[in-house]
Amino acid sequence: MATLGGVSDVPGTQNSVEIENLARFAVDEHNKKQNAVVEFVKVISAKQQVVSGTLYYITLEVNDGGKKKVYETKVLEKPWLNFKEVEEFKLVGDAPSGSST
Repeated sequence: MATLGGVSDVPGTQNSVEIENLARFAVDEHNKKQNAVVEFVKVISAKQQVVSGTLYYITLEVNDGGKKKVYETKVLEKPWLNFKEVEEFKLVGDAPSGSST
């Protein structure tokens, strides 16, 4: 269980459907706002922070014009309000050349 205000790792990040759905949501929102066509590949890591809802810090790999890139996103979720919002979506750099899809 997450501590109020503290940032903690999300257990089972690689196999979490919820985290993958949040990452896909962030990519979709980024594509809409930036008129981009980055394509979700996989979640690399995720942390969460309990605020008035849960703030997820997700590092993910995308396909951007045929190149694999790593992005970090922050997604705020308030399930009781059916609310999700991407607070940040930024490029970190190129994905390691040995990464797989």
